Amino acid sequence: MMILDRYIAKEFLRFFIFMVLCFVGLYLIIDFFEKIKMFLSCGATTNQMVSFFLFNIPMIVSLTLPAAVLLSALITFGVLSKNSEIVAMKANGISLYRTSLPLIILAGVICVIAFLFSEFITPFTNQKADHILKVEVQKERKLGGFKQNQIWYRGKHGIYNFKIFHPEKLLLQGVTINYLSQQFEITRRVDAQSAEWKDGRWVFSDVMITHFPEGDFPIVERLPSAVIDLPEKPVDFMIAQKEADKMGYLELSKYIKKLQSDGYDTTRYRTDMHGKIAFSLVSIILAIIGVSFSVRSERSGGVTQSIGAGIVIGFSYWLVFAFAMSLGRSGTLSPFLAAWLANLLFGAASIFMFMRVRT
Repeated sequence: MMILDRYIAKEFLRFFIFMVLCFVGLYLIIDFFEKIKMFLSCGATTNQMVSFFLFNIPMIVSLTLPAAVLLSALITFGVLSKNSEIVAMKANGISLYRTSLPLIILAGVICVIAFLFSEFITPFTNQKADHILKVEVQKERKLGGFKQNQIWYRGKHGIYNFKIFHPEKLLLQGVTINYLSQQFEITRRVDAQSAEWKDGRWVFSDVMITHFPEGDFPIVERLPSAVIDLPEKPVDFMIAQKEADKMGYLELSKYIKKLQSDGYDTTRYRTDMHGKIAFSLVSIILAIIGVSFSVRSERSGGVTQSIGAGIVIGFSYWLVFAFAMSLGRSGTLSPFLAAWLANLLFGAASIFMFMRVRT
């Protein structure tokens, strides 16, 4: 059995590495032709362009690992079935469940690698690629940053601090603005529950304004709402925003706990957090589907048919996963259910298909 296990594992890994390289190469080619005009118009150097695409590779690998596992499983067992090797194994008393064991184990290892990638490598490389594109190439001034689970921004009139920034809603939550004099002494402080961009201006809600007159006690003013004149627009805060894909699971978990302790809604972030685990584990499910589909009958194998099936199955998973995640972020579904819905559906389908395959 060890010889058979090594043979199946070798065939699977051979196709898997080829698929990953194909996906990475295809993605880079398409992305290059999409961005080449922008790079040239901004006067980007060759080093900047090469660095940008190199830092994007870990993200591409993380996104395409499940699809590579699915296609590799389909092709591996499709070829075995086409060459009647599955029939020979069954004739020697080796069940399909035992035959697929090394592939499923490898898929589990790939799941672990995918999670470690998303935890320790992809967030860092995504930030580097984003910095190269926005700061070095497009020459945007980086006046803000994400530190200590908060957004900090150096504005024209002071230092801004936000708990949460919702770009899609043009909404800031947990706002603190410290206005400084030329001697870097605080002259005024604005605290607000939220600030929303409406009709070209910032409308603050539940506002407390503290004035610091020189040589006198601070003066506090409370208002239910107020229009605060800020020179910055929502797009100016985009560069300081740190999205979930730029945070690992642990960092995102800490950020959520911080926001929850301050009483803010964390539905969107909790959905993304659960999604990181769910997406990392889908490779095992897709591997089982790939095995079951390829050997549903002894002579149904074929590389072309397997690739076509892989594209349909992979696209279907992406469609369900993306739709469920959007429902979770909007609050229609619970974050946990939204993140795991696609895995539950395809997991049930994989078990059903695997049990129906003749042993």
